[in-house]
Amino acid sequence: MTDPKAIQPSELDQLPDRDPEETAEWQASLDAVTKAAGPHRAAYLMRRTLERAEGAGIALPKLLETDYVNSIPTADEPAVDGDEALEQRITAWNRWNAAAMVTRGSKHGVGGHIATFASAAWLYETGFNHFFKGKEGDGSGDQLYIQGHASPGIYARAFLDGRLNEEQLDNFRREAGGNGLPSYPHPRRLPWLWEFPTVSMGLGPISAIYQARFNRYLTSRGIKDLTNSHVWAFLGDGEMDEPESTTALTLAAREGLDNLTFVINCNLQRLDGPVRANFKIVQELEAQFRGAGWNVVKSLWGTAWDELFQLDTTGALVRRLREVPDAQVQTYQTRDAAYIREDFFGKDPQLAEMAKLLSDDKILECFHYSRGGHESRKVYAAYRAALAHKGAPTVILAQTVKGHTLGTGFASKNANHQMKKLSVDEFKDMRDLLGLPIKDSDFVDGVVPYGHPGADSPEVRYLQERRAALGGPAPARRVHPVAPLPAPAEKAFASFDKGSGSQNVATTMAFVRLVKDLVRDKETGKRWVPIVPDEARTFGMESLFPSLGIYSPKGQTYEPVDRDQLMYYKEAKNGQILNEGITEAGSMADFIAASTSYATHGETMIPFYIFYSMFGWQRTADQMWQLGDQLGRGFLVGATAGRTTLTGEGLQHADGHSPAIAATNPASLTYDPAFAYEVAAIVKDGLRRMYGEAAPGEDPNVFYYLTVYNEPMPQPAKPSAAGVDEGIVKGLYRFNTAESAGLAPAANAPRIQLLGSGTAIHWALRAQKLLAEEWGVSADVWSATSWTELRRDAMDADAALLRGEERTPYVRQALQGAEGPVLAVSDYMRQVPDQIAQWVEQDYSSLGADGFGLSDTREAARRHFGVDAESIVVAALAQLAKRGEVKATAVKEARERYGL
Repeated sequence: MTDPKAIQPSELDQLPDRDPEETAEWQASLDAVTKAAGPHRAAYLMRRTLERAEGAGIALPKLLETDYVNSIPTADEPAVDGDEALEQRITAWNRWNAAAMVTRGSKHGVGGHIATFASAAWLYETGFNHFFKGKEGDGSGDQLYIQGHASPGIYARAFLDGRLNEEQLDNFRREAGGNGLPSYPHPRRLPWLWEFPTVSMGLGPISAIYQARFNRYLTSRGIKDLTNSHVWAFLGDGEMDEPESTTALTLAAREGLDNLTFVINCNLQRLDGPVRANFKIVQELEAQFRGAGWNVVKSLWGTAWDELFQLDTTGALVRRLREVPDAQVQTYQTRDAAYIREDFFGKDPQLAEMAKLLSDDKILECFHYSRGGHESRKVYAAYRAALAHKGAPTVILAQTVKGHTLGTGFASKNANHQMKKLSVDEFKDMRDLLGLPIKDSDFVDGVVPYGHPGADSPEVRYLQERRAALGGPAPARRVHPVAPLPAPAEKAFASFDKGSGSQNVATTMAFVRLVKDLVRDKETGKRWVPIVPDEARTFGMESLFPSLGIYSPKGQTYEPVDRDQLMYYKEAKNGQILNEGITEAGSMADFIAASTSYATHGETMIPFYIFYSMFGWQRTADQMWQLGDQLGRGFLVGATAGRTTLTGEGLQHADGHSPAIAATNPASLTYDPAFAYEVAAIVKDGLRRMYGEAAPGEDPNVFYYLTVYNEPMPQPAKPSAAGVDEGIVKGLYRFNTAESAGLAPAANAPRIQLLGSGTAIHWALRAQKLLAEEWGVSADVWSATSWTELRRDAMDADAALLRGEERTPYVRQALQGAEGPVLAVSDYMRQVPDQIAQWVEQDYSSLGADGFGLSDTREAARRHFGVDAESIVVAALAQLAKRGEVKATAVKEARERYGL
């Protein structure tokens, strides 16, 4: 018989055992089976027993769930390494100032959120006081993904430690004056404080996973040792419904990212009401994360519940907690003790007996206030457990009350996310609850005061000492001075200037060839981060596999099937390529981590992410906005671009609009190059601007979007005329004239200017020939490498005019004196070339591929959309006919001749 004294007290803490000897016998039986028949047999018997129990209707948690109790019993909680009383006062001040900031701002109608930080305060404060490493110590510190709606609490803490002043707090959500605070974590708006934008919701979780993974990548490649950096992501339980929140959970577990911790604030509420009204979100999340391979730590109940669990000798309390749906838990939060006695305890005779031993105050303490996420000891224990766990990431499910300490008007109310202020009386109640030394007379004219114990107070000294010990303030964004990267050898770019001769080369292949040369550069080659979502072979990148290797934390544990081939599939622990599988969202998260490494880690990396252009902006534009907000730098490459170039794939692969979407992002420099030398010139300029010496007035915190095509075409030599390189970068230059093309026009022949981008320039060149040879019309052909940059330059000129400055837009300068009307054409919807229409002095018209795509040959698709050479000829003649420069009958004749 096993001695009951051998059972540790922690095993009896929250679910007391009424028969320890019997329990010990069952455990001994399991040990005996394991010893005699092995762990596999023991596991088999356990599974079969659980299945039998489920079939018999015995209430047991599912295999992926544990009981609705804390993972760490009270007896196992480590002592908090600090002054808990001071930390209570610090947290009280921060709660007050967060609520005061939003309430004071509400008079300006700018909104704000109070209830989220009120629920999550201890989740942050415990981390700031004991765990979150700053950037002034060794390494890069920790990376903190703060839940966006909790930002007032982060500002309140920065105010307490002297990083913000009252004027800034009063300018919360009022940035136009230049001394305000953005609503959420926005690095572009407050770059010294915020590192990671986490709103819109769902982007924080996936970004945190790939940031932790990128930290391992940098360590494995020998770029920087980040073994002491930890990634913390603070999330809401409602936020976990976003698909991006859970899409990469298995990646984190598969790669053993124990440098990552999710902290999910389970206040059981989303914006409109309960997260899982009829279910239990904590149990659902536990099963989801356990199923994905994560370590799960639940911190649900505060110490007030210990007495109840000690009284639960039959397990009735745990069963009842497991069965009560979340919405009813919220109701308990707002009802009196009598209601809770009847509805919670009264459902089970054993619980009813237990309730007789509890005072009303005890019941209210438990059901109104006592949650694991509201006690520093519980949170501290969970964080310690997370950091101690090795081999897998950890998620902490911390139960809280949304609106905690804000009074009965806020706590657990469905509408509290939209509630922006407290009344003066509510603030006074909150002051009394928190024990803050704020006098009634401090409320001048009904305005709630900010509270501060003083720069030399014990609270502030303690806060600053704790942060100093942890490596400085947090959150904080630091861009350490680093020398500009040296420019790669000119040879890599100049090799494209002579053209391809008789060889047909797609611009996709030209870009890949350029990258192959650049990654060989001795100075900067190791800085390149190629990212591809399982389409490397489509883009002709398989030649990079053996030379660069595909990153895998396990290396290559198998013999690849193509090992005897020159371009075999090579994985390596120090691999340079990030081949993410079919996940554009994951690839973008990779790109964001790499593109901001210059700030996060003080290590400049040059990412390029190549993807099907249709599946980039259309699918992940939200992350591309996040990229711009986070001040990321790098190259996005939309391959197999255009609506008519990808033969046979059809509607969902036919991109006719990505440049239009990209144009909405102020940080995106969008280019649609036609020729290989243009690709080289744009990449060269991007390296200079983002990683080298940016010109005065140029913002280096941009990223480049290049569309490249899979249509092999002759690549001409770069024209020798002056200004070509400038025109490529600015967005427009004259590729040729009718005369330079050898199409000698008759004297006084009508003339038209044809502007083409990307692959469309080849149709324009054919149309140029048809116009000259069949209709006696002279056409000059221009390469419009960026409609968007032309538009932005023109808009800047308009803005300068409002300031009283005269400046001519570049597009007008370039076309100045060009004879005849202008006809623009691209493989995108007409909205793309029409971006410049209002700044072109000549008569302007356009052709484009509007509508849905379709499966057919390139020629048939172009005829369908009316963008082929013959359609350009007809459109050009129509423009000239309007001006009386050709006969109107010529248009009808051309339409019939070409079968239009």
